[in-house]
Amino acid sequence: MQKKQINIKINWAPWLVLGLCLLLWQAVVSFGIVPRFLLPAPTDVVTALYTDRALLLQNMWITLTETLIGLLVGILLGIFLAIVMDRFEFLYRAVYPLLVISQTVPTVAIAPILILWLGYGMLPKIVLIIVTTFFPVAVEMLAGFRATDPDLLQLMATMGATRLKVLWFVKLPQALDHFFASLRIATTYAVISAVVAEWVGGNDGLGVYMTRVMKAYAFDKMFAVIVLITILSLLLMGLVNGLQRWLEPWKRAVNKQ
Repeated sequence: MQKKQINIKINWAPWLVLGLCLLLWQAVVSFGIVPRFLLPAPTDVVTALYTDRALLLQNMWITLTETLIGLLVGILLGIFLAIVMDRFEFLYRAVYPLLVISQTVPTVAIAPILILWLGYGMLPKIVLIIVTTFFPVAVEMLAGFRATDPDLLQLMATMGATRLKVLWFVKLPQALDHFFASLRIATTYAVISAVVAEWVGGNDGLGVYMTRVMKAYAFDKMFAVIVLITILSLLLMGLVNGLQRWLEPWKRAVNKQ
């Protein structure tokens, strides 16, 4: 019996480009082409990450907590709105245009209002994350529901399936690709919204930390925050990809063939 050999292909091109950019950045600062007080070298950023690691991790945990809570509520709200709009056509016509209009208001303009209404705690940050994340989930899930194969719907109808069973066994599985596409967008929005809300007004979090070091002109620490925000976004994106592989095992089977 012949064993299947599994080849894992790694795309080294992005890492190579990133490494070259970091080397170029280090050289530009080390040779004095750009003053170090304007642009810290990558080594300065790594040093700032190490020296302020305790404070950075403490603030990162607060930002991560806000992000996860707001993202979870935003996802649930987006799925609920998609189900309701798919079920009732008049609600779709009434609500969908308002959803589009709500996304034309900049996040920076909403954050101060929420802070004035809800205070400087965690609640206004979570509300802002919900506002910015539920929209892509609602729109993509609705698109997935409406792209369901009509033959499958007809088959379920002939079998006497209830609306709940049609939703659970047909529409939700058919909309999974749309859901994960929206979840990748919502994850990025969630982290950015949390940092922006903390930046505008707050007591803790990466946004607050960034504001403080920026006022002190500590650009190495400010770049360290940017690195942490990027890592946080990539980790959440990896979590989404892992969840998709778990919920769509048939795709793993297809890829192995």
